[in-house]
Amino acid sequence: MTDKLTDEKRATQIAPLLANGWTEVDGRDAIFKTFVFKNFVEAFGFMTRAAIWAEKLNHHPEWSNVYKTVDVTLTTHDADGLSALDAKLATRMDTLAEG
Repeated sequence: MTDKLTDEKRATQIAPLLANGWTEVDGRDAIFKTFVFKNFVEAFGFMTRAAIWAEKLNHHPEWSNVYKTVDVTLTTHDADGLSALDAKLATRMDTLAEG
């Protein structure tokens, strides 16, 4: 089982993500971000690359895609909130979206 982030870990792992466009989800211990690409193919490519990392981490996002937009919510259901896995996957997604 994955542990929920402590306040100290949250400050070092989640705060930088919030500064990079992720937001806290009201009523849940989760983070959310909307990624917008040039077109559907780029959005789908991002999802494919992110899916490979999600599988490697054994941590899968809640997400949806409409045309060039991908909405992502991350939380760790086993921990009933945010864990280091969410921070790792969010950071990887940010990197994938950049290039």
